[in-house]
Amino acid sequence: MRFATPLVPATLIRRYKRFLSDVVLEDGTEVVAHCPNPGAMTGLAEPGTRIWLEPNDNPKKKLKYGWRLTELPDGHMAGIDTGVPNRVVGEALRAGLVPGLSGDVRAEVKYGTNSRVDFLLSDSGVTTYVEVKNCHLRRSGTLAEFPDCVTLRGAKHMEELAEVARQGHRAVLIFLVQRTDCTSVAVADDIDPGYARAFDAARTAGVEVIALSSRITVDGVESGPPLPVSGG
Repeated sequence: MRFATPLVPATLIRRYKRFLSDVVLEDGTEVVAHCPNPGAMTGLAEPGTRIWLEPNDNPKKKLKYGWRLTELPDGHMAGIDTGVPNRVVGEALRAGLVPGLSGDVRAEVKYGTNSRVDFLLSDSGVTTYVEVKNCHLRRSGTLAEFPDCVTLRGAKHMEELAEVARQGHRAVLIFLVQRTDCTSVAVADDIDPGYARAFDAARTAGVEVIALSSRITVDGVESGPPLPVSGG
């Protein structure tokens, strides 16, 4: 997935009201940028952090910049846009780049209770339901964790995937780790015990879990090799 327009660097002043951020461009201009992330963004939104913005000239958009990346120590990057993982995983699925998953790909298909599954794969009579989650919390070592805040919606998705698996279909959860400094993934059960319970129950019911690393540059984000997932 390539960004639509070249990113520009900036320095974060503050993030507020979840979806807004005050930033300073390299020429000293202070602007308000959209922050496309409703989560806690722990460690990714500290004042003074160097970030990367995507400009736009869409007259229908009030804010002319969207926050896309946060620079990390040692040359690493993190993607903060929670809309990116579905685009990245969708491209990877259609290109046959996700190990063990293949077939015709449809996006946003209704299932469960007032829900839409991110992707529905059909391959030789086998139907696979795929949910995608953005993962970019790191608190210790090189371990990525999900979620970074309580997610009732995430728990609901796990329960619906579990029901799909009980009905005899294949159900898969994909974590896209949107940072380049992590080597494994786990559920943050101390942050959201409810999600952790739903995750464990879904795995017991037969839901498969895949974690994918990502390659992140100022040009775009691509899926990388799988990472090990602990727990469940």
